[in-house]
Amino acid sequence: MQKRKTMLGLLALAAALAMPPTQVQAATSTAKSSRGKARKPPVDKGPAESRAERDKRLQRECKGKPNAGACEGYGG
Repeated sequence: MQKRKTMLGLLALAAALAMPPTQVQAATSTAKSSRGKARKPPVDKGPAESRAERDKRLQRECKGKPNAGACEGYGG
């Protein structure tokens, strides 16, 4: 029984060595690619303000302040 397992192992090794490297890689990579890709969970953007809301807020808050920092382009 042990002799039979050894012979089968040697035959499998010889067959693997006889194959071109591309076939060996294809044979091993198909097992990995058979699993489906996991979907990414949706990203929660949170309660962030929109661009229009930000523009209105900066125009309101930056009235009469120097045109620098966050108020650049909004002060006046």
